[in-house]
Amino acid sequence: MKKLFVALAVAGTFYALPMQAQTVDPKIDWATKVVALQQGPELDRLVQQLSGSAAQELIAKWGPKLETNVPKARQQKASEDLNAELKKYADDTSSLISKQVSKVSADALVPAYAERFTLDELKQIAAFFESPAIKKYQSTAPELGNIFVQKLVEASRPDVMARSKQFDDAATKIVGNAPASSGTGKAPAKK
Repeated sequence: MKKLFVALAVAGTFYALPMQAQTVDPKIDWATKVVALQQGPELDRLVQQLSGSAAQELIAKWGPKLETNVPKARQQKASEDLNAELKKYADDTSSLISKQVSKVSADALVPAYAERFTLDELKQIAAFFESPAIKKYQSTAPELGNIFVQKLVEASRPDVMARSKQFDDAATKIVGNAPASSGTGKAPAKK
């Protein structure tokens, strides 16, 4: 019986060692919690912005090709088809980027938080993000941001339009007022 207890004690020690080695640093636990708590609607908007930027590159690449390579009679249909493909691309890109969020957060943000903040500071930050006021702020931030952007666009539109006219006037002096669809690359003949 004594041998059985010794064997169990040794086995218990053997199995306890790996479990102790797997214990996570409390700072890492709290840093992980802080990173998860801070990722709200702003992260979703960031993913959409990154996806939108990738889509803009495709629009810049394929828009001129559409106008150049597709006959005018087919441009409307081709444009609709391209827009449908672009929507699929944007949705797929958003999904692909979203799938990387947790991995990049774990690999980059969690260690950065753990390195830069004490355990007590991480607990305070977590409490901040868990507060009802911050949760309400995070849920209303997109709507408030949209209101701000809309009002900012409205307020600055007259000045931006005036500046756009100045640019058009300067560009006309530099490039001329030739129609862009001539396709010859030559200036129109003078009369």
